[in-house]
Amino acid sequence: MGQSKLKQNPENLEVKRTTLFDRTFRDREGKIVIAQMPNLPILVWLAATLLQLILPSGNLHTGLNLVAFGALFTWAWQELFEGVNYFRQSLGLVVLVGMVALRLNFG
Repeated sequence: MGQSKLKQNPENLEVKRTTLFDRTFRDREGKIVIAQMPNLPILVWLAATLLQLILPSGNLHTGLNLVAFGALFTWAWQELFEGVNYFRQSLGLVVLVGMVALRLNFG
């Protein structure tokens, strides 16, 4: 019966090898990604941090500090485990470790 035969032209076959540079800086589509548009956790962190500068110290200030920490922690965690490349994942790890270290020293 009719079998389909795959025609392959060896001249057009390209073997794509991913280099360490590609894994470090490129996303799945091959684009170099260093920075991205801010997502919700970063926007919440930024808003809470700015509000802390405006508002006097007190319970609201402490609450905003908690919200800012939680939002940045969430962003770092997401980057660490869902980042598009090694650079973004490393950035998440550095921020996460830095946040925990700062909290332990200055908390």
